[in-house]
Amino acid sequence: MSAQDLPLDVRRALASVARVPRLLVASDYDGTIAPIVSDPAKAFPQRESVSALRALAGLPNTTAAVISGRALRDLAALSRLPVEVQLIGSHGSEFDVGFVHAIDNDAKQLLTEIQNAFAQIAAENPGVTVESKPASAALHVRNASPEIGRRALNSVRQGPACWVGVQVTEGKAVIELAVIPTDKGTALDTIRHQESASAAVFFGDDVTDEKAFRVLSGPDVGIKVGDGESLAKLRVGSTEDVARALAFLVEERRTWLAGASAPRIERLTMLASPRSVALLTPDATVTWFCHPEPDSAAVFAHLLGGAAAGHFSVEPERAGLPLSQRYVDGTMTVQTRWASLQVMDYLPHDVPADRTDLTRVITGDAKAVVTFAPRPEFGQVPVRIEAVPGGLRVSGTNDPMVLRSPGVEWAIVSDGISEQARAVVDPSGAPVILELRCGTADLAPSMTPEHQRRQLAEQYWSQWAAGLQLPPLKPDLMKRSALTLRGLVHRPSGSILAAATTSLPEDIGGVRNWDYRYCWLRDASLTAQALVHLGSLTEADEFLGWVHRVLDTIPGPERLHPLYTIYGETLPPEAVIDLLPGYAGSRPVRVGNAANMQVQLDVFGPIVDLITTMAHERERQGITEPIRALPDADWALVHAMVSAVQRRWTEPDHGIWEIRGNPRHHVYSKVMGWLTIDRALTLAERFDRPADPEWAPLREIIAEEVKAKGWNEEVQSYTAAYDGTDLDAATLHIGLSGLIDPADPRFEATVVATEAELRSGATVYRYHHDDGLPGGEGGFHLCAAWLVEAYLLIGRRSDAEALFAQLVAAAGPTGLLSEEYDPVAERSLGNHPQAYSHLGLLRCAQLLSHPADVLV
Repeated sequence: MSAQDLPLDVRRALASVARVPRLLVASDYDGTIAPIVSDPAKAFPQRESVSALRALAGLPNTTAAVISGRALRDLAALSRLPVEVQLIGSHGSEFDVGFVHAIDNDAKQLLTEIQNAFAQIAAENPGVTVESKPASAALHVRNASPEIGRRALNSVRQGPACWVGVQVTEGKAVIELAVIPTDKGTALDTIRHQESASAAVFFGDDVTDEKAFRVLSGPDVGIKVGDGESLAKLRVGSTEDVARALAFLVEERRTWLAGASAPRIERLTMLASPRSVALLTPDATVTWFCHPEPDSAAVFAHLLGGAAAGHFSVEPERAGLPLSQRYVDGTMTVQTRWASLQVMDYLPHDVPADRTDLTRVITGDAKAVVTFAPRPEFGQVPVRIEAVPGGLRVSGTNDPMVLRSPGVEWAIVSDGISEQARAVVDPSGAPVILELRCGTADLAPSMTPEHQRRQLAEQYWSQWAAGLQLPPLKPDLMKRSALTLRGLVHRPSGSILAAATTSLPEDIGGVRNWDYRYCWLRDASLTAQALVHLGSLTEADEFLGWVHRVLDTIPGPERLHPLYTIYGETLPPEAVIDLLPGYAGSRPVRVGNAANMQVQLDVFGPIVDLITTMAHERERQGITEPIRALPDADWALVHAMVSAVQRRWTEPDHGIWEIRGNPRHHVYSKVMGWLTIDRALTLAERFDRPADPEWAPLREIIAEEVKAKGWNEEVQSYTAAYDGTDLDAATLHIGLSGLIDPADPRFEATVVATEAELRSGATVYRYHHDDGLPGGEGGFHLCAAWLVEAYLLIGRRSDAEALFAQLVAAAGPTGLLSEEYDPVAERSLGNHPQAYSHLGLLRCAQLLSHPADVLV
C-alpha cells in the first residue's frame, strides 16, 4: 500500500492540512473505512484504517473520530476502535458521552410507532430489514431486489416519513427516521469546537455525508469515496484508498509534529558574510538561510520544519556519513568531506546590497545528489521551479531568486505543495559550482571567477583575524569565537546580532522559543567590548554610530528599548509561524520579540563600559591625546546614558533575563546603573572631561542602596531582586563590576550560594524561581563564564580552570556554542551560535591566561 497511488491533489491537500496546530480527522464508517457488504453485521473495517486512526488519535494536538449512521453500540462493537478514537452514532445524534438532544416520552412513543411501521413494511417486502437505534430506526433494502427495494422505500416516504416530529435521512439503499435532530455536519462542528481544531478532514461516501462536507471551509479537507455528485472537492476510489490516505496523513502529521530528525544544535555550523548568515548541518544541508537580511523570513527553514520547510542538500549518490566538517582556518568557509567527495560552502562578499548569495563548490571523484528546495517566507508560499539555460529560476515569491548551475541537468518534482529540483552531478571532470542568488533574476556568469570570489571572501576574515591579540589559552578555539562574533556583526548597519537563529528551544519540546536575530543594546555592547579586548575597535565604533542613530529617533535616552531591528527600527509585534513544527517539535516558532517593549534599565551600563574599554584600548595602542582616545561623540553618549540612569534608576524593571512578569527592583539592573556612573567618572578623570557634580553622590547612593537592600541575611547572598530570596547568576556582577570589593565576605558568600543553587556540573543556570512560563531551560554558558571570573576573584583558580575546561568541552565540533546547555542530556539548547556564549568564553581565556594575582 503506497501513498504514491493516491491522486496528487489529495496528497497535496493532506500534506498541507497536516501542518495546522490542532487537527481533527473524521470519517464515515460503512463504505469509507469499512467496505459495503451484504450482511451489515460483517462490515469489518480495513485493518490499515484502524491502525491509522489509532495512530492519529495518539499524536499531540490531533483528534480522530468516526461519525456513522449506525447505532453507537453496534459501531463500537463492530469497529473495535480504541477509546482514543471518538465514536458518534446515528448520523450524529449519539455521542460516546450521551445524546446531543434529550429523548422525551413523546419522542420515545413516536420511535415505537416508527419501528412498528418499519416492521410491517419489512414483513411485506422480502429482503428488507430493520435496524433499531436508540433515537431512530433504519430500513435497509440492500439485500432486496431493486423493484422490492423501491416499493419499500416509497412506503416509508409516503407513510411514517411524513409524520410530524420525524427527521428523514436517506442513504444508499437505506432510509432512516429519527425522533431527534441528526446531522453529521452538526456532529463534526460539535467535535471541532470541543477540541478547538484549527482544521478538519472528513472522509465520506454516502449522501448522508454531504451534510458534513457542507460545513467544511477554509483549510478543511473533504474527500469523497467513489462516484456521484458531492460537495467534497477531492475524491478517492475505494476504502483501500482511504486507508492509504489516512496512513499518509499519519506520517505527514507525525513528521511535522516531531520536527523531522533535527540535527543536534551544537553540530550546526555558521556561514557568514558582512551582511548575511546561514547554517549547515553536519551532512552539508543548508538548514537555515534568510533573505534579504538575517532577521528576514527564511528561504530555507529546514532547521525548524524539516525538508518541507526548505533545504539545499548535497550528498554522495552512494549513501554514507561525512568523514568531517571543518572551517578553512581563519575564515567562514566550511568544508564537508566524504570519501571521494567534498563540498565547500561560503557566502560571497562581492554582491550588491539587495542580494544574498550562497556558493557551493562540489569536488571529488564520486557522484553527488543535489536537492534544491527553496521555501520562501518560512515555507508559507508555494514555489515553482523552472529549469532554464544556465540553471534554475524560482517563482512564487515577490523577490526574484535563481540558482546558477551551468552544465547541471535538473529534474523538477513536486512534494505535493511546492516544487523542488534534483540532480545527480559528477565532479570528477571539473568542480560543480552552484551559485544561489536571492534578489536577482540574473543567471549570467560572474565577472570574477569563482576561486577569486572565494579568495576575496576568505581574505576578509583571515586578514582581520591575523591582527587580533588572542589569548594563548586554546588559541584555535579563541580564534573561532572571535570570528563567530565578527560573523554576527551586520556591517551595513553597524548593529550586532544576539544570535543567528530564532526559536531554537531552551527546553526540547517546550515553548521557550525566542527570536534572537536582532540587536540588543546589552548583547551588542558586550560583543563589541569583547572584540575591543582583542584589539579590534572597528565593530565598536560602528555599533556606537548605530546607537547614535537610534537615539536620534526617540525623545530621550531613558526611552531606549532593550532591542531593535538590525537597522535600528522598533520591532513589529511578536508573531507565531503555525505552519512550522519547530526544532524537534518545539513550538511555537516565533518571529519578533515582545521583550522590545519591556523596561530593562541595565542597558545603559554596558554601553558606557564599552566606551571605557575603547578609550583604554586606544591608549594602549599609543593614542595619548585625550580627545582622540575619548572622542566627543563617545563622551556625548556617556552623558546621555548617565542622564538616563539619573532619571530612571529608582524604577523597577523586567531585568536582564526579560522575565514576562511584573517588574522588580533587580539587583543586576541597579548594579549596571552604578556602573554607568562609575565608568563615566573614571573617564572624566582619566581623559580630562568635565564631570557633573551630581554624579559622584549618586554613585554612592546607588551603591549603598544595593548593598543594603540586595543582601538577604536568610540566604546569605545578594539576591535577584530587593523583594525576594531567589538567586540570580547575574547578581555576581555586584563583585565583577567592582561595586563591592571582591574580598568582601558577602561577595564570597554570594559566589558560594550561586554555586550551590545554580551550578549543575558543566553549567550554571540563570535562576530557579518561577518565571511564569511552563517547562524548564538549560544552563547558560554566559553564567558559567561569570562564575569562572567570580572564582578567580575569590582565589579559587583551580575551580575556575575546571569549569572553563567544561565550557570548552561543550563547544561543537566546529567550535561553536549555543546559548544554553543541558547537563543531563549533555546537549546544547537555545539559539545558535550565541554571542553571549562566545564572548564569555573569550573573557575566561583572557583571565586564565594571566598569572593568578592578575585580572584583566
